[in-house]
Amino acid sequence: MKKTMPAIHYTVDASQTHSHLFQISLHIAKPDSGQVMSLPVWIPGSYLVREFSKHLQNLKAKQAGKSVGVFQDHKSQWHIDCKNTAALELTYEVYAFDNSVRTAWLDTQRGFFNGTSLCLRVHGQEDVAHGLTLKAHKGSTWSVATGLQSIKVNKQGFGEYLASNYDELVDCPFEMGNFWRGEFTACGIPHEFVIAGAMASFDGARLLADTQKICETEIKFWHEKKPAAHAPYKRYVFMLNAVEEGYGGLEHRNSTALICNRRDLPSLDMKKMSEGYVTLLGLISHEYFHTWNVKQLRPAEFKRYDYTQENYTELLWFFEGFTSYYDDLLLRRAKLIDDAQYFKLLNKTINLVLQAPGRQVQSVAQASFDAWVKYYRQDENTPNATISYYTKGALVALCIDLTLRAEGTSNLDNVMRGLWVRCKGGPLREADLLAELEMQTGRSWKKELKAWVHSTQELPLKTLLSSHGVVVHEDAPQMAQRLGLRVLEAQGVVQVKAVLRGGAAEKAGMAAGDEWWAVASAKAKSQTWRLKKLEDLSLLLGNEKKAVATITRDQKVFALALTLPSDVHTWRLSQTSTSLNARTSAWLDGA
Repeated sequence: MKKTMPAIHYTVDASQTHSHLFQISLHIAKPDSGQVMSLPVWIPGSYLVREFSKHLQNLKAKQAGKSVGVFQDHKSQWHIDCKNTAALELTYEVYAFDNSVRTAWLDTQRGFFNGTSLCLRVHGQEDVAHGLTLKAHKGSTWSVATGLQSIKVNKQGFGEYLASNYDELVDCPFEMGNFWRGEFTACGIPHEFVIAGAMASFDGARLLADTQKICETEIKFWHEKKPAAHAPYKRYVFMLNAVEEGYGGLEHRNSTALICNRRDLPSLDMKKMSEGYVTLLGLISHEYFHTWNVKQLRPAEFKRYDYTQENYTELLWFFEGFTSYYDDLLLRRAKLIDDAQYFKLLNKTINLVLQAPGRQVQSVAQASFDAWVKYYRQDENTPNATISYYTKGALVALCIDLTLRAEGTSNLDNVMRGLWVRCKGGPLREADLLAELEMQTGRSWKKELKAWVHSTQELPLKTLLSSHGVVVHEDAPQMAQRLGLRVLEAQGVVQVKAVLRGGAAEKAGMAAGDEWWAVASAKAKSQTWRLKKLEDLSLLLGNEKKAVATITRDQKVFALALTLPSDVHTWRLSQTSTSLNARTSAWLDGA
C-alpha cells in the first residue's frame, strides 16, 4: 500500500554548504485561496524578537505547474495568489551562518537548524501532520541527530521525518555533520549525546556517565514512582557544539541544543573536575530540567505560542529562576559535586544579585515581563536598571525552599511535584503556585511572594541560610566591586564597561567607555602611575583612600577625584558540620 505524504511537507536540502544556503521546498496539499504564510520572529525559550525572515530569500510559488504571485504584507508574512483547487508548491532559500543554538548554521563542516528559522508556517493548518525530508550533498559522510520521529531514513539519518503539528516540527532541531555520538539509558529511557568540534583528548565515556547521573536524578525528582512510565518523552537527544569560545543552551521537548568552550569538555587526563566542566554539567542539568519546567509546565500565556510577536509573562522568575536553583543543587544530589563546590556556586549566584543595583529598581516579576527589551538587549546600564530573573529567581526558590524546610511542613521538591499534578503537566499561573504552597503548608504565601517577587525588598538570605547551617562571611571584595565598576582589561588598558549606580566610580564621574590610564595619590599628585590592571591600585596607592584617576573619553583627558570606599563587602559562604545540622543534610540530599 502506497504511503500518503503529509498534507504539509518540507524538503530541506543541505547540499549548498559553500554558500551557507538551505534550499527548502514546501508542499501544501490543500491550500486556502490566497494562502497566508509566515516565518516566526522568535524561538520559544529565547525571549527576543530575532527577525528570522531577514535570512529568507527567493520565495517562489507554483500551482498546477504555473507560477503564482507572492505578496509580502508584513516583515515575516506573505500571501500567495493561489486557489484552493490544487496543491501549492513553494521554494525558497535560507541563509544559515549563525553559530548559536537559536537559529541555523551551514558550512562544509557542520549543519544545524531550528524549524523556526527554516519552516514557513501555513496559516490555518498548524495542527495537521507536518512531514520533513532532509537531504545532503551527494557522497556526504555526515550523520543526523534530532528528536523528531523518523519515518524512513538511511543509516546516516537522512530521509523522512514526521511531526504531529507545526509546534512539534519547530521544537525539534537538527544537527548534521561528522560528529561524535554516544548513547546511554536513564531510568530505562534511551538518551543520545552528539558533539561537534570535540578535540582528540575528549573523554566521551566520562561525559556520558556524568550526564546519565544527571538525567536519572532529574527523572526521579519529578517522578518518584515508575519514572520511565511518567516521563514526558520516550527518547532524548543532547546536541552540543563545542567551539573556541561560547556558552549557552536552548531547551526543546525531547532534546536540547548546547554550545560550550571545547576546553570545558572532560579530557582523558583530567584528574580533578575543572570549573569549566562543572559549568558545562550545570548547563546540561539546567536544560534537561526544562523538559518539565517550561516545556511541559509552562506559563499560561504560552499555552499556544504566538510566533508573530512577543509573548509576555511575569513568570520567568519561576520557569528560569527555579530551574537555575535546581540545576546546581541536582548536581550535588547526583554526587557530581560536593558540598563545598555547591556552596561556591550558590555563593556566586548570591553575589551576582547583590552586586546588581538594578535589584533595587525592578522586581523580578517586572524583569520577567521586560525580558524582551531588557535582559536580551543588555547594555552598559543593564545592571543598574534591571535584575536577572535567572539569578534572583533562583534565590527566590532558595528562600521558599529553606522557609518550607524551617517550618517543617514541606519543601520545594514536593511543591514542584505537586504543581506537576495540579497543572497536569501543562499551563501554570502564579495562583497555582500559591494554591499548592497553601495546600502543603496550611497557610497563605501571598505575603512572601509580594515581598520577594513583586517588590524590590531584599531577600532574607542570611537568616534562612544560617538556619540551615550555612555561615555568611562578609569579605573585602575585588577592586572592581569595591569601586562599582565592570571593566575589560586588555593589552595594558583598563576600559570601563559599566558604572554601577551609587558606587565610588559613579561619584567620581566615570562613564562607560572611559579608558583609565593612570592614577596618583591625592597627597602626592606629582607621582602618577600608569594603570594596567585594576587590582594594581592597592599596590600603587597603598593605604591611601583619596586618589586622582586619569581617564580618556572621546580623545579628551580628564583628572577625576576618586575616593576608595572601605564599606563594600562580598559574601562568602561556609558550612557548619552537617552532623550538627540535620536540616542542611536534608536540604542538600533532597530528603
